Amino acid sequence: MGGDLSEYRRKRDAGRTPEPVPGEGAPLPRGEDDTFVIQEHHASRLHWDVRLERGGVLVSWAVPKGLPPEPGTIRLAVRTEDHPLEYASFEGTIPKGEYGAGEMLIWDRGRYETVKWSDREVDVVLRGSRVEGEFVFFRRGSGGDGKDWMVRRRHEAVRPDWVPLPEVVAPMLATAAEGLPERNGDYAYEFKWDGVRAVARVEGGRVTVVSRAGNDVTGSYPELQGLGESLGSTQVMLDGEIVALEGGRPSFGALQQRMHASGAQARRLVSRVPVTYLVFDVLHLDGVSTVNMPYARRRELLEGLDLRGAHWATPKAYPGAGPEVLAASREQGLEGVVAKRLDSPYTPGVRSPHWVKITRVATQEVVVGGWRPGEGKRKGVVGALLLGIPEGDGLAFVGSVGTGFGEAELRSLTARLERLAVKRSPFVTEVPRERAKGARWVRPELVGEVVHRQWTADGRMRFPTWRGLRPDRSPSEVRRLG
Repeated sequence: MGGDLSEYRRKRDAGRTPEPVPGEGAPLPRGEDDTFVIQEHHASRLHWDVRLERGGVLVSWAVPKGLPPEPGTIRLAVRTEDHPLEYASFEGTIPKGEYGAGEMLIWDRGRYETVKWSDREVDVVLRGSRVEGEFVFFRRGSGGDGKDWMVRRRHEAVRPDWVPLPEVVAPMLATAAEGLPERNGDYAYEFKWDGVRAVARVEGGRVTVVSRAGNDVTGSYPELQGLGESLGSTQVMLDGEIVALEGGRPSFGALQQRMHASGAQARRLVSRVPVTYLVFDVLHLDGVSTVNMPYARRRELLEGLDLRGAHWATPKAYPGAGPEVLAASREQGLEGVVAKRLDSPYTPGVRSPHWVKITRVATQEVVVGGWRPGEGKRKGVVGALLLGIPEGDGLAFVGSVGTGFGEAELRSLTARLERLAVKRSPFVTEVPRERAKGARWVRPELVGEVVHRQWTADGRMRFPTWRGLRPDRSPSEVRRLG
């Protein structure tokens, strides 16, 4: 293995690529066979090229997800052609149309020790500035062209405090309040965005987007894949809100078109209804869990990531500026503000008093327990939804809503409700006779959101208006606010 540059030369035009291309017949330089380089390669698919000096060349593997950070993880490592030793210092952009087109960056370099080297297994100890540990590259199977390899880490990472990136973290939730906190200087203030909560897991240049309910919604938002590539080898768990902007302001109505889409439909909608991921917290970063760090420190780490792209950003936070941020929110027609204690940790899945949300209007998540058919222009579709909040083994009736629906939404909602039909009411509290008359009951599975003016003394919402379904919520999560 190693020592042949003929395939390397065949794939490259020295007159077009900035890569080093040694001439035919040039002698191979000899070194100590102990240096390595890892290059971050932004080709058609982001990957990392691991290159080990051996026999006058750089023996190379393309590792799509980067070297495994912990034992037990095995990753694909595609054996590629040997590269000249000069490639160890190469950084630049390979032109479009050339082999490996894209930007090449040096991610790490250093020295290595050989534990074993054979045609089927290469066991080395890497000592770089970013990577340190023993890795085994091994060939898979006996047939084929010999390019099908894997790589695993043999021992624990050198860092004793290394924590593997979790698969998912349940979002921390805010407590509703009518006014700003009294100790203004103890909080940072962020605008409240009219979107859907999402946690993004980034590893190996790839991103997985998970909803608040724990569902993988990556396929609904294909434009967010670029976030993974922009972070390169960084392992990180982010928390934020996905929004669809209309006229520079979030539109929940527009976002609903994306929440149910996937596959080809989602890809078509990217240009018509693009989304932006507004990131406001970091929960894990390069082997360090940050949830127990104070908000102020997490915010520093987040801003250090410099997340700026066509479909993602980090909105500003404003310490000690509650009245000003709330006034700006109202002036710009935004949903409200969230006040976050500067010294507070991140408590996954908990509705914490350390985060307080103050909104312009009262919003409430509800569970649909039934519906009444419409009349006139609404004949054949929903006239009003009967709404509840979980209580015991059923729903407590909290009101009905008949406004705020679009025509297409009414048709799709009617079809979904008809598939959920049941004979008995799911409500465990009384539904007023005038509301129950002619009602059609459904299994309490659909979660929606309404805005309303206030709660009445008997637990009903006054003048609710429908905002839309919340597929990112489950009925068990719904609680009365206010």
